[in-house]
Amino acid sequence: MQSVDDPIRNLIDELKRLPSVGEKTAQRFAYFIVALNDKNARKMANAIVEVKEKVKVCTICYNFTNLNPCKICSDTKRENGVVCVVEDPRDLMALEKSAVFKGRYHVLHGVISPIKGIGPDELRIDELKRRVEGGKINEIIIATNPTKEGEATAHLIQERLGNTNIKLTRIARGIPAGGDLEYFDSQTLTAAIMNRKDL
Repeated sequence: MQSVDDPIRNLIDELKRLPSVGEKTAQRFAYFIVALNDKNARKMANAIVEVKEKVKVCTICYNFTNLNPCKICSDTKRENGVVCVVEDPRDLMALEKSAVFKGRYHVLHGVISPIKGIGPDELRIDELKRRVEGGKINEIIIATNPTKEGEATAHLIQERLGNTNIKLTRIARGIPAGGDLEYFDSQTLTAAIMNRKDL
């Protein structure tokens, strides 16, 4: 049996703190790291230290960045009047990868979740309202996920910005390209019917 101060056990325990990483996956990662040569192990360790030291939050959109403002907020070619509100930086990255959106972003860093103790004050909704009150935005696209928490957050944003003179839109939901109707749940099918558009 391994001792409590065993470095491998300690590493496994730390790796288990990562999202969706259980005991077996943490063990696999730990033994992979142990087998790395010194150069690559230090490179990995330095990357973790560097990201903690250099990556901050953009003071405009609240995306993670090593520059302030971030590259997207600094890009003069992007459309200033349209802001897409996303739950977290991963959602922003997904939209950027699609290359379909050319406006600005606002990252909430979560959604309302009473179970997790996340309320409106833990999100960046007040900062969004201040951006809108700045007068340069004419449309807010709410792109929170179509979960109960995402819908509650979208509703709260709509409530908070309802008395402003800007256009509020919600991303469409429904059937993805290449999908078969028989495999989708009723919520997805309902969203597809409700969000239908003219041909």
